[in-house]
Amino acid sequence: MTVPVLVVTGYLGAGKTTLINAMLAQAGGRRIAAVVNDFGAINIDEELIRARADGAADRADGFVGRADDIVGLANGCVCCTLQGDLLRTLKLLLARDPAPDHIVIEASGVADPAGIVQALADPVLWKSARLDAVLCVVDAEDVIGDPARRGDDLWRAQLAAANFVVLSKTAAIDDAAVEALSGLLSPAGKPPVIDMAREALPTGLFLDTGARPTRFTAVAAGEPHRSDRFATVEWQSPGAISLTALQALIAEYALILIRAKGIFHFHEKPGRRYLLQMVGRRVTLEPLPGDDQPGCRLVMIAEAGRLDRQALLARLGAETATPCANH
Repeated sequence: MTVPVLVVTGYLGAGKTTLINAMLAQAGGRRIAAVVNDFGAINIDEELIRARADGAADRADGFVGRADDIVGLANGCVCCTLQGDLLRTLKLLLARDPAPDHIVIEASGVADPAGIVQALADPVLWKSARLDAVLCVVDAEDVIGDPARRGDDLWRAQLAAANFVVLSKTAAIDDAAVEALSGLLSPAGKPPVIDMAREALPTGLFLDTGARPTRFTAVAAGEPHRSDRFATVEWQSPGAISLTALQALIAEYALILIRAKGIFHFHEKPGRRYLLQMVGRRVTLEPLPGDDQPGCRLVMIAEAGRLDRQALLARLGAETATPCANH
């Protein structure tokens, strides 16, 4: 099993630790390991998250790991001097039995996430852990109160890397200003912008299961409390599909889909099956061991109202057999 890695980035004081604590509180049975990095010798964020994990460890609905699942990297930023330490830490986490279901890396507020993404591209590590998504926390009060922040190169780099944007500190800001800021951060509606003060955190959308089940079960990536915010389309076929046709479909819907995950058999590659994973603009296709279940299965998630379910299912159905019902 390849363990998915979520990178949480954001400017100094944006609220990354608060966000990770909220995710731990909504772990939903997942084993989540957190790697925390402060720019300094005293890692305050590690202590804050460890305290939250200790308090939730015994709760049936909370963080199921132990306090030693919180790993601190201090006296530097992950993007540069600590890449070696990060890789060693990840390898130690992956060697645990059982391994974590998900790894969350909190980058320092002075870190460009591009360095972390580069570290996670290590070919040895890739066999056991993969970058799943980058989540950027944006301090709404800071950006609205200081327009110069929008021109800061580091802030722009953190935002540019994001597959998801979470707004913090919006409770005292009126709806119109929040809507205007969301449009500024995501003019095309992607990446999706989540307002922590106005909607429940869709933890399941951020945390892919990472599982490679022999028997594929199509399940939405989480159950956000605002059930009308995201729409899920599920499709399966007993037959194979053309790799070229799938590539064309993904390219066509790339600006609409937030996530897509599926297992496929291709006409061009008989006798093998492949795992497709799409988060934001990043798409990976990798071979899967075993071949005991024929056909294709696909789950797609988008903002409600942006995905024409019937047109999408008709497009897929034209390439293979009749798809299953959507949930």
